[in-house]
Parts: sequence; structure tokens; C-alpha cells
Amino acid sequence: QVQLVESGGGLVQGGGSLRLSCAASGSLFSIDFMGWYRQAPGKQRELVGAITSGGRENYADSVKGRFTISRDNTKNTVYLQMNSLKPEDTAVYYCAATIATQRPPYHYWGQGTQVTVSS
Repeated sequence: QVQLVESGGGLVQGGGSLRLSCAASGSLFSIDFMGWYRQAPGKQRELVGAITSGGRENYADSVKGRFTISRDNTKNTVYLQMNSLKPEDTAVYYCAATIATQRPPYHYWGQGTQVTVSS
């Protein structure tokens, strides 16, 4: 089992920045990569970005150049630095820990944190 606790959401003006944190605990040896997803009202959950255990990152096109994922393995924590925020970034953001070797891949989810960007 893996437990994930997110923090750092809130209300910010367009153009501003926020940093989300995701503290992981439990059986982390089975995790292949950590990711951030988001879900806006009336929309499907989408991948924002992910980082592998080796530090390889990938991002959705909509956030490239604005968002950065990083990890501190000493703290078992993953971060999402969000800059130049836009109103369309408003969503509940979820941290996920994925076991990619299972078919289908298995995701552990955090409880979510609300990010609201005002125009």
C-alpha cells in the first residue's frame, strides 16, 4: 500500500505561481513513476506531468514551459511548481503513484487539492 498526501493548493491570480507537494509513504519500492493529474468541473481527469524514479520528466502540452515536476527522494516527496498560471488551470489536482508493470497500470491516488486561478 502507498499513501499520498497533497498540499499547497489555493487561490491565485492569473500569472501567479503555486507549488504543490505530495508526500508519499508505504511500499514505495513498487512505484515506477509519480505524476500529477487534474480534473476540472465537467471534464475528465488528465495527466499534467510525471517523473520516473530516475528523474525523467514529461508534461502535457498545455503546461510545458510553465510547470515543473521535481522530487526529493530523501523526503519521499514530489513537487509541482506551477508558474504563469491561467484561469484554465483551475482544477482539483491529484498526486498519483503508478505501478506501470501491472496491466493495466495501477494508480494510488491522493485526496486532491483545489487550485483556483482568477482572471
